Amino acid sequence: MTTQLGGPAATRALPAQDKLTSPEKSDASVAARLVKITLLGLVVAIAIWAAFPLAENHAWIGLGILVATTAGLLYLYLTRRHIPAKYLAPGTLLLVAFQVFPVLYTASTAFTNYGDGHRGSEEEAVVAIQTASVTQVPGSVQYALSIATTGDPATGPLVFLITDPATKTTKAGDAKGLKKLDPADVTVGVTGKVTAADGYTVLTAGQASLRSKEITALAVPVDGGAIRSSGLSRAYEGKAGRLYDKGCDCIRDTTTGKVWKADRRTGSFVAADGERLAQGWKVGVGFANFTRVVTDPDISGPFLRTLVWNFVFAIGSTGGTFLLGMFVAVALHSQRVRGRNLYRVLLVLPYAMPAFAMLLVWRDMFNKDFGLINNFFGIGVDWLGQPMTARIAVLLVQLWLGYPYMFLVTTGALQAIPGELSEASRIDGAGPWQSFRRIVLPLLMVALTPLLISSFAFNFNNFNAIYLTTEGGPFQPDNPANGATDLLITYTYRLAFGGSGAQYGYAAAISIFIFLIVGTISAIAFRRTRAQEEVYA
Repeated sequence: MTTQLGGPAATRALPAQDKLTSPEKSDASVAARLVKITLLGLVVAIAIWAAFPLAENHAWIGLGILVATTAGLLYLYLTRRHIPAKYLAPGTLLLVAFQVFPVLYTASTAFTNYGDGHRGSEEEAVVAIQTASVTQVPGSVQYALSIATTGDPATGPLVFLITDPATKTTKAGDAKGLKKLDPADVTVGVTGKVTAADGYTVLTAGQASLRSKEITALAVPVDGGAIRSSGLSRAYEGKAGRLYDKGCDCIRDTTTGKVWKADRRTGSFVAADGERLAQGWKVGVGFANFTRVVTDPDISGPFLRTLVWNFVFAIGSTGGTFLLGMFVAVALHSQRVRGRNLYRVLLVLPYAMPAFAMLLVWRDMFNKDFGLINNFFGIGVDWLGQPMTARIAVLLVQLWLGYPYMFLVTTGALQAIPGELSEASRIDGAGPWQSFRRIVLPLLMVALTPLLISSFAFNFNNFNAIYLTTEGGPFQPDNPANGATDLLITYTYRLAFGGSGAQYGYAAAISIFIFLIVGTISAIAFRRTRAQEEVYA
């Protein structure tokens, strides 16, 4: 006797099945809702946490983007519509936050003079110039001083808590200016010093002495001067030797009468004799940072030499590691080689070790006086002291560190090539070299070209390989900012964070050059890869 699919037996079975599965479905639905509510609550909490500093700094555009993004996420995940967007939204936000925004910010910085002495606005530059020129003069007002902070006593921002001797009022001052304190929130000792204040942590003598340099450097701006510390318990209101004159939009020295007028193009105060004050402000400079690479003779020559060596290093590192890795992989691919697995394990050991540690070891091995290489071969080559030998050294280090990766990927690609192709070529009379050159190598290149492109891009910006081995040196006496083994990335790092002063705008412009070079080469290479795939498909 047979039972039809829609018969009574099947009908009776369905409710029982539903009874078994519906509780499980209900539990899963409740768990999913709890996860959704938790994640959305976390998103709202992060948005609220980020909104306060944006509002405090009057970053209304950023605040608007934050509100719109949060509202969009809540709408997206609280409705049953737009299912594909629910999966795409997290990745898109991460892409914008960690890829698009940094690129756009770097590009915008490249068109400014942002750097040491040009970080803030013109008003901030004026305050810095005036406070830096403050000196104590006869009759300067003296204040009882307490050093405080609004954060950790060892690292928090410093605040001067002062008591006016004439009015007995207490004020809090920092680099932004003075703020009067409510007497009910302050406790003042018999000497006039503030011993406690709501919202502030008064430092002890020991804690303050540890930050004496910061205390000495702090100047609280006031009209016509600034308040500076005189020890840890007294402060004075000094007079500025250089004052800003709105009439001429200039800085005037009150002693000598010298004038520095504001130059809007460069964001600096410049005197008639060409002298510039160290403190300026951030302005847009158009393509000046880009044209500087070509027009400035002190920069164009080193930049072009660095660019040429950058290509040599990237091509040499990628090509050398690929050839060596492929040779070893092909040699161990033969079934006649005994102990292949042991050899493979030994050959990938350099890849398993921390690269930064191995780079430091190799640096010591190339040492002229006590390095292993010179001692082993009985030579006295100054490997890292001469331009040519230093370049050879970093290429050898990259060869040792990089070939295991190429060996691994080539081994995997060789195992994916059908053995029948090589067998057919031997039947047709082709030798081992002809079979490899005409069959194996083209198929390998189809599989490995994208990896070679990514390896080239990585080596083009391989900061660690240079900085941990040679630090970009050796350097010429006439140009300590650009070394013989410098890549564009290490050169950019030295410009941005070097001891001679940070030039973030110029460093960002060079970063754009690097991005365009690597992007163009990668695009061309990927196009050729697609053509290869069509030929051997």
